[in-house]
Amino acid sequence: MTTGQRIRFWISDHIVMLVALFVLLYLFLPVAYTFAFSFNNYKKSNISWNPEGSPTLDHWQNPCGPAGICDALTTSITVGGIATLVATFLGTLLAFALVRYRFKGRGVGNILVFIPMATPEIVLGASLLTLFVQGFSQFGLKLGFWTIVLAHIMFCLSFVVVTVKARLQSLDPRLEEAAADLYADSFSSFWKVTFPLVLPGIVSAALLSFSLSFDDFIITNFVSGDTSTFPKYVYVSYLRGIPAQANVIGFSMFVIAVALVVLGQVIGSRRRSPVK
Repeated sequence: MTTGQRIRFWISDHIVMLVALFVLLYLFLPVAYTFAFSFNNYKKSNISWNPEGSPTLDHWQNPCGPAGICDALTTSITVGGIATLVATFLGTLLAFALVRYRFKGRGVGNILVFIPMATPEIVLGASLLTLFVQGFSQFGLKLGFWTIVLAHIMFCLSFVVVTVKARLQSLDPRLEEAAADLYADSFSSFWKVTFPLVLPGIVSAALLSFSLSFDDFIITNFVSGDTSTFPKYVYVSYLRGIPAQANVIGFSMFVIAVALVVLGQVIGSRRRSPVK
């Protein structure tokens, strides 16, 4: 066998691994940039690396140094928390209704759920701005914190419904039938059988909702008024130079998100492992 043939055989045997490594490298390259430039001793802008005095830990020691950055972060976390709680609760109820019950308009409801997901964000943001300004301003609703919350609940709701629906549709109905055969009433069957099985989907939907809410800029920019969220702060800061503290906060949020996902995987694997 020639050297060329060996190389071709090796590539054919490892092509999936090579493609996976390339995709992972492509995905995590911006994260690596964010981490590296959090140590940059920048002057006016943190876009280019300054070799003088770099790397430095000053930005990690004082992440709230730039004016308004931690206020914007607190706003994003608060908005994301409220939007996640409300969207997860309402979306879970709607998913149960669409999967477990038969009623008129059920098919239309399944279609309408996808509309916020399919609508371009700039169209959605402009529509919500018009709705809030011309429709709800007469009731005292001003652009700001609560209009951001309402907008985020609206687009997070669709993702919760789709995620929980997929989990519900994958459940084996024989498990609930077995619970009924063991004389469990509907309430006990739900809390002891159905809900624990659906819970991973609900948690996944909640994490997805918080990520979408925390990361959103386009819709938020339309409906936020003078209120600043973390993505909006970063965008505005770009005009005068993004501070390295934004990299610190962004990478920290990434680490927290990864830790939560890993923790969920560990807990899930332990629950699935057989008891010895």
